[in-house]
Amino acid sequence: MTLGLVAALAGLALLDSTSIGTLFIPIWLMLTPGRLKLSRFAVYLGTITVFYFVVGVLIVLGASQVIGHLDSQVAIWIQLVIGVFLFAVSFRFDSKKKLDTGKWQNRANGSVAALAGVAVLAGVVELATMLPYLGAIGMMSAADLNAGQIGLLLAGYCLVMIVPALLLLGGRLALRARIEPFLTRISTWFAEKGAGATGWILGIAGFLVARDAVARLFFL
Repeated sequence: MTLGLVAALAGLALLDSTSIGTLFIPIWLMLTPGRLKLSRFAVYLGTITVFYFVVGVLIVLGASQVIGHLDSQVAIWIQLVIGVFLFAVSFRFDSKKKLDTGKWQNRANGSVAALAGVAVLAGVVELATMLPYLGAIGMMSAADLNAGQIGLLLAGYCLVMIVPALLLLGGRLALRARIEPFLTRISTWFAEKGAGATGWILGIAGFLVARDAVARLFFL
């Protein structure tokens, strides 16, 4: 495990932290009228964090079976292809397309059990676009790490994904109504520019994954 790998994974995790499930539903919870209920945040963020971790473990187990039969150089070349693919896909996202956020806001305002269901649903919906996470898992699998190290990195990755939401929550508790206009602007911006932002996220993720592969292929 190298510092460069950890830094790259942290960068990918921060990119993943800007998704609907890890940031914008928590923001909508903060904007819900009435007293802020920390228990709802604990249920929601805990559920989606565990969901991503379990999915990551399952994917790593499958990837390990495949990569275990490949030469290490071949595995790194596959990682490079994944990075280039992510970068190429990023250009297909329409920056002018608006996202339908109303259904998520309505679901997030339900009961605690429903809120946990929203967390799982958000994770399931995002499986198709969790390409930074898949790229991160590819980097871990190709880095010749043991099971304990991969588990630790996966747990750290999932925790970093919710750090921005926790920081905003801290601001909401400390500043109360003074931070609400800022949260509203973020929510409005995401509804209007979310598709384009996703393209940027995938492009940056692709660059980080490909850069790590190039470094290990030609410079290490």
